[in-house]
Amino acid sequence: MFFINIGIMHNIKGRASHSNPANRFETLHIEPDEYLTGEDGEERKIPTQFLVDNSKSILARNESPDLPFRYSINPYRGCEHGCIYCYARPSHEYLGFSSGLDFETRIMVKKNAADLLRKQFSSQSWQPQVVCLSGNTDCYQPVERTLKITRACLEAFSDFRNPVSVITKNYLITRDIDILKDLAEHNLTVVMLSITTLDGSITKKLEPRTSAPHKRLEAIEQLAQNNIPVGVNVAPVIPGLNDDEIPAILRSAKDAGARFAGYIMLRLPYQVKDLFIEWMRREYPLQANKVINRIKQVRDGELSCSVFGERLKGTGTIAKNIEQLFALSCRKLSLDTSKLELDTTQFRRFDKSQTDLFR
Repeated sequence: MFFINIGIMHNIKGRASHSNPANRFETLHIEPDEYLTGEDGEERKIPTQFLVDNSKSILARNESPDLPFRYSINPYRGCEHGCIYCYARPSHEYLGFSSGLDFETRIMVKKNAADLLRKQFSSQSWQPQVVCLSGNTDCYQPVERTLKITRACLEAFSDFRNPVSVITKNYLITRDIDILKDLAEHNLTVVMLSITTLDGSITKKLEPRTSAPHKRLEAIEQLAQNNIPVGVNVAPVIPGLNDDEIPAILRSAKDAGARFAGYIMLRLPYQVKDLFIEWMRREYPLQANKVINRIKQVRDGELSCSVFGERLKGTGTIAKNIEQLFALSCRKLSLDTSKLELDTTQFRRFDKSQTDLFR
């Protein structure tokens, strides 16, 4: 591979990754001039580009037995939230981009997502089942405030009465309580808020454009007050960095109205491992070696794992201790760790002329 690296930007405003590692599918890699930095220490702002995604289908099929759904819908590709650990980063390489800054700043937008979803639901081949929003991006990243693509998709789920589960880190989900409440009245939705830490200073570095922890707890509270089934996902658990927060996160979520809980162990596939290690050494140099070594201890000496049954929870003594801590905390708080069974019997199909009435 021919690789050209012409600089890592050290002071980037609102971005977790400070570099663009080489795309594993490309033979040439060039860092654009906009990523270069001087030595003045001034923060540099990299603009976000939104590119139209003209995909002809909208549902992504999941083959993993670890996940409780077959299909997911991603209104966007890439994510402004910029969580440094995100397992979805490498998927940006299929577009010719990098899993680093490109993932945070070059966002593919599926403007016709809701139309494609209605077309799928209208097809005689569609069998009503739970669809996840989202599997490979956050459907409530900041641009959703303007584009409202996720909201349009939720309207389609409501019109067809097809069940949908939603997972996000963003308080923006409260904007759509009206639709979610209607879905909940028919047992057609469950929402999970991911909370990685209760420490806002860590969030600003780890997940720079997500909602602050207290805002996510407020979102749980508002959803619960509107009788929308809501839970908390402690994700990812980063051994040595936030695993000791598990009881406090679960307690805070329960107090806010969460009924369910889950957790996912950190995994760092492909270039994400280099981005994360760079981030740890930059932001938490004194803890970096400890955290990296503990990740390896739950990943059989590696930093990632793709083995079904192991990739979400990890293996070894530390992983077992984390599992027991989570389970014990959930029992004490009466938090349900099983999935909510949503109703697929209320699905109603419309032909194209009828679906046009909903626009």
